[in-house]
Amino acid sequence: MKKLSEISAPAIAGVIREKNAAAAIAEIKNCMYDGADMIDLHLSCLEANDVDTLRRIVDSSKLPILALNYNKTVDWNNANLSEEERVESFLRAVEAGAAGVDMQGYTFHAPSKNEFCGEDKYSFTKGNPKEVVTDEVIISKQCEFIETVHSKGAEVLLSCHPGIAMNSTQVVELALFLEKRNPDIIKIVTSATNEDEMLEAIKTMLLLKKEVKTPVSYHANGKFGGLTRILNPALGGQIAFCVDRFSESSTLEQLDLKTTKVVIDNLQKFI
Repeated sequence: MKKLSEISAPAIAGVIREKNAAAAIAEIKNCMYDGADMIDLHLSCLEANDVDTLRRIVDSSKLPILALNYNKTVDWNNANLSEEERVESFLRAVEAGAAGVDMQGYTFHAPSKNEFCGEDKYSFTKGNPKEVVTDEVIISKQCEFIETVHSKGAEVLLSCHPGIAMNSTQVVELALFLEKRNPDIIKIVTSATNEDEMLEAIKTMLLLKKEVKTPVSYHANGKFGGLTRILNPALGGQIAFCVDRFSESSTLEQLDLKTTKVVIDNLQKFI
């Protein structure tokens, strides 16, 4: 199976948020036939995510699977998992054959999920960013976990969702800071509430491609973030996160898979 970091950018990821293995497998098939390059599987949405169940899902197609656990159920309620339980679910996914896991920036320090808890001494720590950890003890634990996943033959996407608008300097410096933990892919999601912030996010993708060696997936959420979800992958971002068929469990800001593939394929002819 191809490594996630080796898929030609942009990788079109089909996002799977389903309650059970049968539904997840069916949606993976839909994503596969509509042109997905990889699968983004939400572990906390599954009512059962033991190794055998996850192996059934992984074995259902040849698409590499990135396993993530954002601690939310399929209906967006809090799954109430501890950090230890979240990390254990990653290891079960790897044992089941997942190509990689999405380790969020707050891993091993749950308070950082919702607010910045460290010392404000970097450009990217301004404005109370979420999921940004600067504590060396926590970073050391994250590095150890990344090494553990690597030792099992899988990759790590290190994701950070600051939830605020950030300029290009801040995002690049954050990416370089995260890169020191030795992830295989970096994902950063900021916010764009107006046109200026949207344009800054597009400019930022170009700088990330030049300044950061590790593959980076970067876009913005918010009212004006939608365009960055499709332009930034076309400009060099590693992954475009897409939904094959929207439902009440979907992230409605994410892109339509079939449309995204067509648009990016055509945009890249001119870039």
